[in-house]
Amino acid sequence: MSGLKLPQRLRMDGARAAWAQMSPALRAEAAQVLAAAGREVRLSAAGLTDFDSSALSLLLSAARQCREQGAVLKLDDAPDKLRELARVYGVAELLWGSSPAASA
Repeated sequence: MSGLKLPQRLRMDGARAAWAQMSPALRAEAAQVLAAAGREVRLSAAGLTDFDSSALSLLLSAARQCREQGAVLKLDDAPDKLRELARVYGVAELLWGSSPAASA
């Protein structure tokens, strides 16, 4: 798999452009995963260091897009601050299921 990655910076001012780039890549990755009889589309957040709540919106959109194609988004290496932000906004379970630490 190609190993999709989030950008280093993901803030409100660049979220729309980031989604415009990420959406087709996610769609293509999901198609490849499903063609290979897999279900998980992996997205690395290891490089994400500068972000705000718009990152959560982008991730929720990515998860929804994968679900619509019959795949599951798995977010790898999420920074602790992103996990905490998701918890504060009440969306952590939507991104990591009931055990966020399990996907670290």
